[in-house]
Amino acid sequence: MVEKPLNIFVVGLDNLHLAQMKALPGANAYRFHALFTHQELKQAVQFPVQQLLEEGCARLKSFRDGVDAVIGYWDFPVSTVLPLLRGAVGLPGPSLESVLKCEHKYWSRQVQREVIPDQVPDFVAIDPFADNPLAGVALPFPFWIKPVKAVLSHLGFRISDSASLDHAIKRIRAGIGRFAVPFNLILDRATLPPDIRAVDGFHCVAESIISQGRQCTIEGYAWNGEVVCYGVIDSLREGPQGSSFSRYQYPSTLPEPVIERMAKLCQRVIRHIGYDNAPFNIEFYWEEESNRIWLLEINTRISKSHAPLFQMVDGCYHHQVNLDLALGRHPEFPHRQGPYRCAAKFMLRHYGDAIVTRVPSESELDAVREQEPDASIEILVEAGMRLSSLRYQDSYSYEVAVLFLGGEDEQDLEARYHRLRKRLLLEFEPLTDPDDTDQQKTS
Repeated sequence: MVEKPLNIFVVGLDNLHLAQMKALPGANAYRFHALFTHQELKQAVQFPVQQLLEEGCARLKSFRDGVDAVIGYWDFPVSTVLPLLRGAVGLPGPSLESVLKCEHKYWSRQVQREVIPDQVPDFVAIDPFADNPLAGVALPFPFWIKPVKAVLSHLGFRISDSASLDHAIKRIRAGIGRFAVPFNLILDRATLPPDIRAVDGFHCVAESIISQGRQCTIEGYAWNGEVVCYGVIDSLREGPQGSSFSRYQYPSTLPEPVIERMAKLCQRVIRHIGYDNAPFNIEFYWEEESNRIWLLEINTRISKSHAPLFQMVDGCYHHQVNLDLALGRHPEFPHRQGPYRCAAKFMLRHYGDAIVTRVPSESELDAVREQEPDASIEILVEAGMRLSSLRYQDSYSYEVAVLFLGGEDEQDLEARYHRLRKRLLLEFEPLTDPDDTDQQKTS
């Protein structure tokens, strides 16, 4: 007797990650369905959260063959709406409130401080629309300011003086609504403490600088109260503020005792939040001189950027963890069974607005892939494009291309990257008089 395939609904499905999920062990037992595509959810002028909640829940309820799992691997709005979509058809998963305790940056800092106060910076909620946003705030310069909900450091600024604050506030006021309006739709469906209810999506959190050390991300999951950390990825940074990612590298080169301390912090904070039966990743900084660890942020999803790194080193995309949890199964994930001992995602960046004048041709890309057949190359820009038209960039750079590479060791990985980088000819023409909307990239 042929078993009925399991129906997996993927919020924001795209072809790249569909191919990765179809490569998982036993994937022939799954039938993947798009509950909205990536294009529909992430590339629209506005995030269609109301439509996602109303039409998405209706589609799940009306599916006649039965819904076995609802998953996602994107950040906002996908990770934040999953509890509501699963709840509509009675599927297990973390509560909306536990997800928001991770995803709402101010609420998250509050609950982190309750259980790991020594790993949390000084922080305060800020109303960017107030006449004097820092009235009554004792936080000294320099500090970071960012919306309580955004992605990829969007509208995040390092504030060093009153002039940089004025510039940041102007940019935040102009752009915060894109995330604030849909995020507030989700907040309206949650049971929130009064002090959190008052800090909605149109607010920011300001916090003291903690980004002086080495940065990493721990990938993990919670399963029936058990918190498991299964991979640590280094995040290397560059740029004028040291805040733009240049690569993610796996496995981490941090000392094992430091990693063990971070894993214990993950366990304490995830259990305290009450987040369960779902994946997470938590970003940390480690200050080598003081041996101090800081928690940067918690994400209620797997990192899609890390999936190829796990495949190259461990032998499986960690979509497997995501899928197992959504199906109510304890994850089974391999360790060090991949073809490489280390792997990295390299992010090629350009600083300052410009017009793209040249990108590699398909024949040039094919030649590069022939040289490194296991390399994955994605060019994110086109000739004639103005870089400031790219969505969701950090406040100081533009990401123009991505490379995934494996290596026998870090030296081999570096050598492969530099060989390929020389052959990926991207050229730009600086703007002689960029308008004010782009000053953020060079300030």
